[in-house]
Amino acid sequence: MNKSFQRAYFIGIGGIGMSAICRYLLEQNISVSGYDKTRTDLTLELESLGVIITYDDAVEALPAQVKSDLNNTLFVYTPAIPKDHPQWIWLQEQGIALHKRSQILGLLTQDKICLAVAGTHGKTTTSTLLAHLLKTCNVNFSAFLGGISSNYQSNYISHTSGIQIFDKDIVVVEADEFDRSFHQLRPDAAIITAIDADHLDIYGDSKSFFEAFEVFAELISPERMGDLYLEERIQMNIPEHVKLHVYGNHGESPFHYKNVRIENHQYVFELNGQHFICGLPGHHNVSNATAAIALCLNSLKLSAKQIAEGVMSFKGVKRRFEFLKNSPEQVIIDDYAHHPEEIKAIIRSVRTLYPERKITGIFQPHLFSRTRDFAQEFAQSLSEVDELILMDIYPAREKPIEGITSEWLLSLIKNQNKSLMNQEQILEKIKLESPELVLIMGAGDIDRLSAKLKHHER
Repeated sequence: MNKSFQRAYFIGIGGIGMSAICRYLLEQNISVSGYDKTRTDLTLELESLGVIITYDDAVEALPAQVKSDLNNTLFVYTPAIPKDHPQWIWLQEQGIALHKRSQILGLLTQDKICLAVAGTHGKTTTSTLLAHLLKTCNVNFSAFLGGISSNYQSNYISHTSGIQIFDKDIVVVEADEFDRSFHQLRPDAAIITAIDADHLDIYGDSKSFFEAFEVFAELISPERMGDLYLEERIQMNIPEHVKLHVYGNHGESPFHYKNVRIENHQYVFELNGQHFICGLPGHHNVSNATAAIALCLNSLKLSAKQIAEGVMSFKGVKRRFEFLKNSPEQVIIDDYAHHPEEIKAIIRSVRTLYPERKITGIFQPHLFSRTRDFAQEFAQSLSEVDELILMDIYPAREKPIEGITSEWLLSLIKNQNKSLMNQEQILEKIKLESPELVLIMGAGDIDRLSAKLKHHER
């Protein structure tokens, strides 16, 4: 992309990463339009900001201004769209350059101080907390996030009225490993929270997946900071030009947290002699907070007192341990967990907070390939709830795989208190039985179920 554009068109505009870039372009006074398959809260909000969105993938549905001025329109697409998408095919036939979302993000951040957060789990929470800490410390920045911040109700955050600590702007980016997207970035400082094999439909095997993170580490620039904050369980080759800082809960370095405890239903811990109250529950969120704190203290030299205030006031990310209801009679928690390790972590965090309550888990598998590749791991993690309700697999970008169904996955789960239901049946069950603790998990359209429950509880 070597020219300026007056307008942009997004194919898959409702995606969480896509819509963040849309918000940035709107801030730059660029006219934005796009396509998405279904109307969601995200697309409705974009429409309220003046974005023209079509829900028809036909070429004829392209806005007239876009079709009449193809060469002066920036076209962005998400790899999640099917390869037989009519608009995508037609634009290629016209010889128009189409850019992946990750390519645009790389271009938008290349001349800035880039703080990138990668990892199979925890990257959305950690990057959103990092942005919140910068805001709390009154530092100028912008942030492209993979979730909706509960503090700011947006996946794009910009603060320009504070302190400029570098001669270049700071940008916080969630570095997504899907489709090797994070290889488009050149971070000045980076965090890697976890590496557990995933997206094997893209990478083929766990070795290639792990190697992609080593490539990401090599992309860290030594010119400004060159810092990498790595979770202690990760063993990987670190390039010589990168300054490694290990964080976790077992070592003696300044970035290892200690004395974790629960006080008034809040997680409290100590780091480098400082007392912190974590705004989110769970040991995994203490670890995520530690990574963000370490980067702010060490790489940015920000105030420990202000950082502690930010950690305590952080409200998290929508669908990351989000309480839809929290009363003495009933608790409903919604979480994006869609990988076996994430499921295990969220269930155990809930058990710690509510040891006496029966957990009714609701899970929607995401992708046929992921369900196939990690079936045994899913079965083991999901067996930890007291009652399990499984929904049909959400296909996303995939076609069905013969024999890979929710019925098949259900048969592998040892817990005998299990069933297969659709959204309407689940809503009816919760209405009639009022289970004492409901844990909703998944990354597909299960968020519609969450929205209905949230609306019902108001």
